[in-house]
Amino acid sequence: IPRMASLLRLLKVIAIVSAVPVGFVVLYVAVAHILVFFPTNRAAGAGNAAVPAFISTNGVHTEFVFPVRSPGMDWTRIFPLSDFAPSAQETQFIALGWGDREFYLNTPYWSDLTVHRALGALSGRNPSLIHVTYVLSLDDYGELYRLPLTESQFAILVTHVMKTLKLPGGRAVSVPGRSYGYNDAFFEANGSYGVFTTCNTWVGRGLLQAGVNVSPWTPFESNVYWHLR
Repeated sequence: IPRMASLLRLLKVIAIVSAVPVGFVVLYVAVAHILVFFPTNRAAGAGNAAVPAFISTNGVHTEFVFPVRSPGMDWTRIFPLSDFAPSAQETQFIALGWGDREFYLNTPYWSDLTVHRALGALSGRNPSLIHVTYVLSLDDYGELYRLPLTESQFAILVTHVMKTLKLPGGRAVSVPGRSYGYNDAFFEANGSYGVFTTCNTWVGRGLLQAGVNVSPWTPFESNVYWHLR
């Protein structure tokens, strides 16, 4: 009987310890989805957009999609075309995403994902990168949601991106020889990815600052585009 009691106590401790991470995940997901119904900038309209800008999503990860050149901004000055394939010169749009350095560089496909890399990204201790793609065709670049931006709102989003970049000499610092294809490259960024600071919260923060109607916290891609949809 004493041994049985000890075993039961051990099982109880194991059950409690196991329940903590499960409870955290449930609470995390629940809060993220509940906050969708309490958006900030709710009064922001969806009138005529002065700048053709978008949010793209692949089902997990969101990015900004901006014109390569627009009034007051030329992204080729920040991300020189010399860091990309010659075909990048023919593009009209540029996609900008932020994320964990280790994850970005070593997980081009979901089949490359390992538990070690996932936990490393969620730990919030790894440096980050911005992934830049000169988009050849919007029709082939994931699911897009148009952003209702005035020129002043677009300028705020540009500032958000620029503050994330490391810009010695006014140009972004590339990661040599690392890309997924011909028209993309990685650049050094500020901040660390973590469970509360995901690629999607980076996009969401920019939208919040720009006055776009969006969930106050956007850990998932659906939190970003819910109100744009």
